[in-house]
Amino acid sequence: MSKGNRGFGSNLMAGLDDAELDSAAPSESIMASRSQTLARLASGKVVTDRTEWVDPARCRPWRLHNRDLDHLSEESCRDLIDAFLSAKKQRIPAIVRRLHNDPDHDYEIIAGVRRWWTVKWLRAHHHPDFEYLVTIQHVSDEEAFRVSDIENRSRKDISDWERANEYMRALDEFYDGSQSEMAEHLKISRSWLSRLLDVARLPAELVEVFADTHDITVRVARDIKPLSNDPRALALMLEEGKSIRTERDDLGVRLSGPEVAKRLLRATIAKTRSGSGEVTIAASSGAPMLRYSRSPRNGLNLRILPKSGAPVDEVLSAIRQLIEG
Repeated sequence: MSKGNRGFGSNLMAGLDDAELDSAAPSESIMASRSQTLARLASGKVVTDRTEWVDPARCRPWRLHNRDLDHLSEESCRDLIDAFLSAKKQRIPAIVRRLHNDPDHDYEIIAGVRRWWTVKWLRAHHHPDFEYLVTIQHVSDEEAFRVSDIENRSRKDISDWERANEYMRALDEFYDGSQSEMAEHLKISRSWLSRLLDVARLPAELVEVFADTHDITVRVARDIKPLSNDPRALALMLEEGKSIRTERDDLGVRLSGPEVAKRLLRATIAKTRSGSGEVTIAASSGAPMLRYSRSPRNGLNLRILPKSGAPVDEVLSAIRQLIEG
């Protein structure tokens, strides 16, 4: 899955011209100095960093790390494998903290799980002399989360799904469920944080419709999350989801994340044709929401109907389907 570290917001823009999502994402300049940022986080304390080579077998990922270990493979880590072999070593240290009550491990990885996996893979594949380069830091759990976020925020090889679930765990554990407090601590916008958390808040039944959880991006969640709150719309999407899963299991048809979202959205749109030749699109509540007609001469003529009770996101999703379809 790896595509290198080409800037945060990676999956947000796939197949979509949507400047708002990208501009709302945090700035990459936050990566300027990990050590200086850590010192600010630990204001009033003495922060001593020590970098050394260690045995990767004596390290374990932190319980709140943001990597989906099931997605780490030779293919997804190919860029690091080649870079390490070319340099004959790991050049950028991971961030760890020392453990004291684990007889099997000396260090806990705060940031650098993919580098750890790569060194382990190399040692198991004819390169036993490779060691794991780490910077040892002394931080609390909440500080460790922020250090990890600073280290990884601009990395494109972390999916929206991985990041959203990491943030959701941190929201509950460190910020008492307060998105405002979390956004303030991380120096990000509340609207961007809300969109990201919507990825982790999708119903499990909808998540299972996707071939890979890493296909569920902020853009995908933005389209289907509002409808998932309506029982009727959710039932229609789940029924369509059964068909998508059957096609994948029996016919080998693997749809991308946006393709799955489009199928789910279309399943919620009830259309009836009026005597005037217009097509009416009903909201998830069943009330008429849009009327449109198409002609070679005039193109798409669209009317948004009043009093449908449909939220703005649902109306925009239906309009997007008309334009794209």
